[in-house]
Amino acid sequence: MTVVDPIADMLTRIRNGLLAGHAAVGLPSSRMKVALAQILKEEGYIDRYEVVAEEGKPQSTLHIYLKYVGERRERRPVITGIQRVSRPGRRVYAAKLEIPRVLSGMGVTIVSTPKGVMTGVRARKLGVGGEVICKVW
Repeated sequence: MTVVDPIADMLTRIRNGLLAGHAAVGLPSSRMKVALAQILKEEGYIDRYEVVAEEGKPQSTLHIYLKYVGERRERRPVITGIQRVSRPGRRVYAAKLEIPRVLSGMGVTIVSTPKGVMTGVRARKLGVGGEVICKVW
C-alpha cells in the first residue's frame, strides 16, 4: 500500500500505539523518520528506537519503544499530543524568528532546516529557519 505522507503515518502510528497502551510500534524506516525518532528520544518523549534490517525485505523497519509514567494502573503516556504541521498539500515554512513555540516552551517543535532536522529551540540558536514538520507536547 502506498502512503502519501510517511511522516503523518509515523505520527499516527505513535499516537495510536499510545492510546492502545502498546510498548512499541513498528513502521517502515527512512532517514527522516530516524531523525525524528532521534529528536523524540533526546527530548525524552520515547524510551528508545532501533532500525532492524530483516532478511528478504528491501526496506528496514524502525521500532519505536514508547514511554509511559506512573504505576501499572495509573500509567500515562509521556506524549500527550503530537501534531503534523507541514503536509504535502500545504507546506509550512518559518523564518528563524517565526518558529512557533509549543505550550510556551513545554513542548517541542521539530523543524527541517538546511543544517538538518532539529528542534525549534536549536534552530533559533543556530539562526536558521526551515520547514515546520510537527509539534510534540
